[in-house]
Amino acid sequence: MPSLSSRMMPSILTALGYRRRFASAQATAELVEARRLRPRPYGPPRLLPRGVGVSVDQDRGWPLYEVVGYGAVAHRRIVYIHGGAWINQISLPHWQLVAELAAATGSRVLVPIYPLAPQGTAATVVPQVADLLKRLAAKYGAENVSVVGDSAGGQIALAAALLLRDAHVVLAHTVLISPALDLSLGNPSIDSVEPNDKRPVRPGLLAAADLWRDGLALDDPIASPLFGEMAGLGPLAVFAGTRDITHPDCELLVSKARTAGVPTVFHEAPGMVHGFPLLPIPEGRQARRIMARLLRGGQDILAAPGSVPPAD
Repeated sequence: MPSLSSRMMPSILTALGYRRRFASAQATAELVEARRLRPRPYGPPRLLPRGVGVSVDQDRGWPLYEVVGYGAVAHRRIVYIHGGAWINQISLPHWQLVAELAAATGSRVLVPIYPLAPQGTAATVVPQVADLLKRLAAKYGAENVSVVGDSAGGQIALAAALLLRDAHVVLAHTVLISPALDLSLGNPSIDSVEPNDKRPVRPGLLAAADLWRDGLALDDPIASPLFGEMAGLGPLAVFAGTRDITHPDCELLVSKARTAGVPTVFHEAPGMVHGFPLLPIPEGRQARRIMARLLRGGQDILAAPGSVPPAD
């Protein structure tokens, strides 16, 4: 049974106005203009958990942060791609997840600050993320490099992993949190889920997706990785709640990946909304523990797919 705090979360998200920002194409256009006029800061918070350090460099024009936990394994790297509907900057919950993964996995977590739409597009950002992952794999071994992405970042992460697969580079793990998989949002099952997810809604999301794909066909795997061929992809983990607008497409992805022989686990959380592993609720904490265990090399998790265990 969902925890009390998770049952309260939809009302909290409604009060915070998440749905209003995506209620219409006009609302999304106004948000994009507001972000252009007054860009949001992207740096990590001043206070990180004890034993976690942070540095920043430039990678081919992008700020690239590195977050490191105490006792980090020399060669283990995670690239984290943040969500935000391609138009919102990385925020505190993303940084908290990054710091937790760095501390819990003994990995160096790299966070590229990619350009947002409309300046950044799928055709320009996805290949550069793939190139970063490819360079890390060449230096440290692909078996030591993983990619994690949430929401819009999940779209980028999976599309980049597919590009790497085409280049015969197989990552250690691809971990997706409520990923955007089909930018048409045309899955008819979304109709019954959308009213229960108090964060993104289709009118504004479609407008943001159109800016991001910038003319790419809706079935181009660079924009909509659900349409890509999954065979040959490395181990895949997907986290989504049953009240999540991305849940229907996550089901399709998991089925398609398993049919293609990809080691896949689906952490399907009953009653949870979009991006629940980033939320301060028991189910989110449990999902983060599972994620960290997997990224440390817990292959037994892949051998036993199923729902996220009950929250503590």
